[in-house]
Amino acid sequence: MIPKSHPRYESLVLRDKIVKASEKGYLADSAMIAHGRGEAFDYLIGEKTTYPAKRAMYVAVAALLLSDNPVISVNGNATALAIDEIIELARAIDAKIEINLFYRTDERVKLLTTLYRDHGYKEILGSLDDDIEYLNDIKNNRASASKTGIYSADTILIPLEDGDRAEILKKSGKNIITIDLNPLSRTSKMSDVSIMDNIVRAIPFMTKIAEDLKTQDKKVLIEMVNDFDNQENLKESIEQIKIK
Repeated sequence: MIPKSHPRYESLVLRDKIVKASEKGYLADSAMIAHGRGEAFDYLIGEKTTYPAKRAMYVAVAALLLSDNPVISVNGNATALAIDEIIELARAIDAKIEINLFYRTDERVKLLTTLYRDHGYKEILGSLDDDIEYLNDIKNNRASASKTGIYSADTILIPLEDGDRAEILKKSGKNIITIDLNPLSRTSKMSDVSIMDNIVRAIPFMTKIAEDLKTQDKKVLIEMVNDFDNQENLKESIEQIKIK
């Protein structure tokens, strides 16, 4: 039991979610290392959503709402931390959700498929019975992509993903949005919109933004996307890191 009075309460709760997910078998062995890396950056920005992150979220949601086939790519970590919030966002922006794993095994795919269906999301893509294609130039299991999902998507939200995949997806002509606490990562640098924030804060906030932007004229959304400079926003994001 973690007392709510503990100064690291929220961070420890997230760690516990990752530990339990690992015990259930749907995380890769390196998942805890990846989570710890993100936690370190979150600590450096004060564990709060910064202004550059909020600006990027508005642009990201606008881009997703403008898309013909938006997809949210999920792995074990994203699922462990925010499965219900991801499902809620997908429904708010009319996006598909697709399981995509670097260390892909049939067992992990089955566990994640069952988990999403148990949480009320029956249309999960990337399952073992899905129609799978393979992206060129990716030399690992993450080359797999659902034919009606990531393979044909025009905009993809890839929270907690890897640089290789972000780069390949970008080169294939897709709009890439990432949620990555490390503004220096290749994923952040390769994406069209990079959100430096914790997924547990970003996803719910993006759902709220979606409810607002869905009432806006399409021209307003297009202007938001066109006026955004991801590299400048990343520079401002880096400035939010405080070392005392």
